[in-house]
Amino acid sequence: MFVFGIPVDFILFGLTLLGVAVFHHRTLQVALTGLAAIVLYKLTFTGFKFGPGLVGLGLHMRYEAVVLTNLFLLLMGFALLSRHFEKSRIPDEMPAFLPDGPKGGVALLAIVFVISAFLDNIAAALIGGAMARHVFRGKVHIGYLAGIVAASNAGGSGSVVGDTTTTMMWIDGVNPLSVLKAYVAAGAAFFVFAIPAAVQQHRYSPILKDAARGLKIEWAHLVIVGLILIIAVVANVAANLKFPALLAVVPVIGLAVWIVILATAPLRRPDWEIMPETFKGTIFLLALVTSASLMPVEELPLASWQTALGLGFLSSVFDNIPLTALALKQGGYDWGFLAFSVGFGGSMIWFGSSAGVALSNMYPEAKSVGLWLRQGWFVAVAYVLGFFVMLAIVGWNADAPHRKRVDLPSPIPNLSSVSNRTALLVMGGEAWRFPGTESTP
Repeated sequence: MFVFGIPVDFILFGLTLLGVAVFHHRTLQVALTGLAAIVLYKLTFTGFKFGPGLVGLGLHMRYEAVVLTNLFLLLMGFALLSRHFEKSRIPDEMPAFLPDGPKGGVALLAIVFVISAFLDNIAAALIGGAMARHVFRGKVHIGYLAGIVAASNAGGSGSVVGDTTTTMMWIDGVNPLSVLKAYVAAGAAFFVFAIPAAVQQHRYSPILKDAARGLKIEWAHLVIVGLILIIAVVANVAANLKFPALLAVVPVIGLAVWIVILATAPLRRPDWEIMPETFKGTIFLLALVTSASLMPVEELPLASWQTALGLGFLSSVFDNIPLTALALKQGGYDWGFLAFSVGFGGSMIWFGSSAGVALSNMYPEAKSVGLWLRQGWFVAVAYVLGFFVMLAIVGWNADAPHRKRVDLPSPIPNLSSVSNRTALLVMGGEAWRFPGTESTP
């Protein structure tokens, strides 16, 4: 169904995003209302991509369950991680080691950028937010919060373990070196957004110069932080290299994080008191992600640098996970450009990335699209300039097909006869072979 040539699905989703922007003190209620309206519309009129009615809805939610569960576990778990990090007293020591003036603000963003290359960008953003709270005496400018989110997303854009979208590319067979060149754009973008963000923050609340030295570090909290991050990285890498099929059915990284949190609880009690507010922010993001997954975006324009540039802007309001999945299915992209676009593009709006939502749970005043765009304007400028710097230096080079297609006749034959040395992942009437796996679906 269309209104002026626009699918009603997109109109409902657009109204939801507009409601989030206008009623930023009621974001959860708006997101849930929008999701309910979209589901009701599809139940009544169009059906879902897996079929009509409740059966189609159930199949769709089953398909999205692992991604949504993993995101829920990570957002909740990394919120506790950030509190452990604060209680370690490391943030209290930061002002004594960072330079004074705007250079200190740039240095803190650089730290977030670097750690996001090997940590999930949610964790990097929350650690950056915890450090900023102490370094700037609890007064953190919204523009600087946008800078923290941008640094976490930029740092993860060139690493296959630094962002969900790049990890998806790795799982799908994209060479990690193809993604690595995204750092050309990310590095250029960093200097474009980091300097004005730091200057803005310095004018608002400068770095605490009389920071106490010789504070007693709470090593138990720091050990817990280290264990959570190490296990998360190990689980991610091991699952991708040894058990890639497992990632489609089990939220591996999220479960790994929570196993460590619960196992170390007797050593130091997690700050459970932050869970109710974190839960609200997490449900808000999951509502938007679910709404986005219901949109009829079955195909993208032909792969080109113009399309990749546009996907960055689209990912600021549209979940970048289904966008990445569509691009991988379509093929023909330069994966370094796509990694930067869908990874960094979400930084332009506070709910455009999971890192932004997680940080806004820590700083509720950031939940304003108007303030984020007005005070963090340099993030959008950094995205465009970073993209074109990469285009000028590296050039657009569409990567070769990264996996072998095996066409299946319709209807799909009985898969029980498939050799147990080959796993078949059925996607939209096609199957993809992953040699070396042991299970048969």
